[in-house]
Formats: sequence, structure tokens, C-alpha cells
Amino acid sequence: MKLIASIFGIGYIKGGGTLAAIVTCPFIWLLWQSNFHSPLYLLGATIIITLLGIYVGDKVEPFWGKDSYRVVIDEVAGMLVTMLFIPPNLYYLLTGLVLFRFFDIVKPLGIRKMEALPGGTGVMMDDVLAGVYGNIVLQVIVYFVKF
Repeated sequence: MKLIASIFGIGYIKGGGTLAAIVTCPFIWLLWQSNFHSPLYLLGATIIITLLGIYVGDKVEPFWGKDSYRVVIDEVAGMLVTMLFIPPNLYYLLTGLVLFRFFDIVKPLGIRKMEALPGGTGVMMDDVLAGVYGNIVLQVIVYFVKF
């Protein structure tokens, strides 16, 4: 469980949250370039990672405490949410990374309140909401700025 929660040890590294989000970008890019380009595959991966994150978040909390910095699967889920239904484009991917990390770090508009949810749900939902906000802003950018 610890291996999954920390995304194979990334959570043990200083800046692990940012690194986990960065490591998610090539996965998204490869999905975009593959035969599985449909947005539904990214949506499916997002749902699976989010549910897995809730589960492992619950399992590691007794060992690591509430919302440990070592748990970075939530950043993976948040980055995936940010990129849902965005056209495949490297500039959009990099912009999405910046937007997600901004919302995840600053935690405006109720994001911090999500951390109060119990166990793995609280661990995951603040990043999912940060991803939703990042996605909304990115959708506006996509609409007005064509790369």
C-alpha cells in the first residue's frame, strides 16, 4: 500500500507532490498518442486512480498519519482531472500542470475544507477539487487560445 500511495517512492523525495504531478504528464501524453486516445480512457484512469487513492490513503493513515506528505497518489489524480477533455497538446499539458499545482498549493475556494473529510477521502478530494478548478481555467484557455 505504501508503494502505491507514494507512487513507487516519489512521496519520499522533497517536492514529491510536484514530482508526482510531473511524472503523470508523460502518462497523459502517451495516452494521447496511443490508440486509447478517447477522453473516456483518461476519465476511466482518473476514476480508478482516485478510488485507489482513497483506499490506500485509508490504509496508510495509521502508519503515516493524516494526509502525509508521502502520499502523492492524490497529485496524480488531480493532474488527471485537470487534463480531462482537453485537446492533446503539449502546451495545454504544461499549462495544466502549472494550473493544477497553483490550485493545489494555494488551496482557494473550499479546497482546504476538503482536507477535513475523513481518511483517504480527505487526502484525495482536495487534489481532485484543485484539478477541477485547473480544468475549468484550462477549458477557458483552450477556448480562447489555440496552440
